[in-house]
Amino acid sequence: MKGLVLAGGSGTRLRPITHTSAKQLVPVANKPVLFYCLEAIAAAGVSEIGIIVGETHAEIEAAVGDGSRFGVEVTYLHQHAPLGLAHAVLIARDYLGDDDFVMYLGDNFLLGGIDDLVERFTRDRPSAQIMLTRVSDPRQFGVAVLDASGRVTGLEEKPREPKSDLALVGVYLFTPDIHEVVADLKPSARGELEISDAIQRLIDDGRRVESLVVSGYWKDTGNVTDMLEVNRLVLESLEGRTDGRVDEDSELIGRVVVEDGAVVERSRVLGPAIIGAGSLVSGSYVGPFTSISRDCAIVDSEIEYSIVLPRSSITGVSRVEGSLIGHDVQVTPAAGAPRAHRLVLGDHSRVRMSS
Repeated sequence: MKGLVLAGGSGTRLRPITHTSAKQLVPVANKPVLFYCLEAIAAAGVSEIGIIVGETHAEIEAAVGDGSRFGVEVTYLHQHAPLGLAHAVLIARDYLGDDDFVMYLGDNFLLGGIDDLVERFTRDRPSAQIMLTRVSDPRQFGVAVLDASGRVTGLEEKPREPKSDLALVGVYLFTPDIHEVVADLKPSARGELEISDAIQRLIDDGRRVESLVVSGYWKDTGNVTDMLEVNRLVLESLEGRTDGRVDEDSELIGRVVVEDGAVVERSRVLGPAIIGAGSLVSGSYVGPFTSISRDCAIVDSEIEYSIVLPRSSITGVSRVEGSLIGHDVQVTPAAGAPRAHRLVLGDHSRVRMSS
């Protein structure tokens, strides 16, 4: 079995962060979401992984390398535009050959890994095996309809009137049967080759498609709200440790990680939280569910339930919460007496102000 990881999307829902950074590399608990995906595939015993990359290929290739750090061999497959999940299967045809494969969306987070899913697929070997989860608004997802035995009888992509609340999770397993139907697919109304259409074709052809309803936690980390929620979940399982320096005027409460080279002085850090290597927290309060990445500075400020990406600083700010701060950002108070906001915001930003 091989792995196929999709990391070619542009991440429009995470703009402006993804104007300059791959969405799959936005960190959760100071580790890129993509790394959790690669670790899950490797843990399931898959050692060869093809990664679909697009415009952000250089950044992803620099971060992942040859895959040896994950115990796998990585091959990069270039996609000129994100034209659908089935299109990714189409361009990976030569790489996949006649092997079974697991396809994993690189911006999805699945708690508990995929070991059981791979084991079940290997044992029963249907033409396709999909993962499902119950959602409150199925209109935003691919939706599956099951018969009484749990076999998939139909799929719809983002239906206006869903027939069930079972949404497709971004992890799929296929035999080579999928290549025949993908090669014959036509673009949908969205102009994409839909994987739901390919799976529906398997069903229509009488092929066996099985499903597994996820009982654990799954999130598509494609927007800021879900990214912060996944960060919270991962930090919940954090084991505290202090590899950096914490002075006697500081207080660490609960599960707090202070990475090597980080400095905490005259500050209070309430876990779960992580302070990245080379970062400085001085005269500040860092609240629960906060990830401060490497080489950052939090000075005379308060921050909680947030993610701060590398080399950013927050200085003299009374309160930051529920925020995703990008790379090389400087956050400071406005100078002068007038009660006004001065903003420099990227395209498609959303800002909420209390006054």
